[in-house]
Amino acid sequence: MPTIEKIYAWGHKNILCTHKTTIEITKETDLTKRGDCVLAVGASKACLDLTPELKNKIKNEKKFKVKLELDDIQDYFYGFGNKELKLLDKSDMVFRKSSFICDRTVLINCSKSSKELSRELVNKLKNPKKKLSLMFEVNE
Repeated sequence: MPTIEKIYAWGHKNILCTHKTTIEITKETDLTKRGDCVLAVGASKACLDLTPELKNKIKNEKKFKVKLELDDIQDYFYGFGNKELKLLDKSDMVFRKSSFICDRTVLINCSKSSKELSRELVNKLKNPKKKLSLMFEVNE
């Protein structure tokens, strides 16, 4: 599966990843403990910044593998695009287990929520110096 797009984001001392239905990456650099779905901050891209190629594949309802890498740890989940996705948010990307759609939603019907991600990966992301790579791979 070829990587279509790679996004980078950073850890933060308040990373919890305990939300039951979503995973969020944000360009924001501040995070309170209320943001329990946030996996990483200071992201290189939000929904609006994604390449036209990736947006087109998302709107064509493709299945994606989202691969997460940090140091020697890897995790992944699957999600689906949808023609109704707007991909307009300027600061966030939200991956949802549900089919709820808003400007922040990038993929729906995902196989994992933030609560189900590797705890080793999540714990390392409590360090603001740790850089996460998030890769979109398409199931053609």
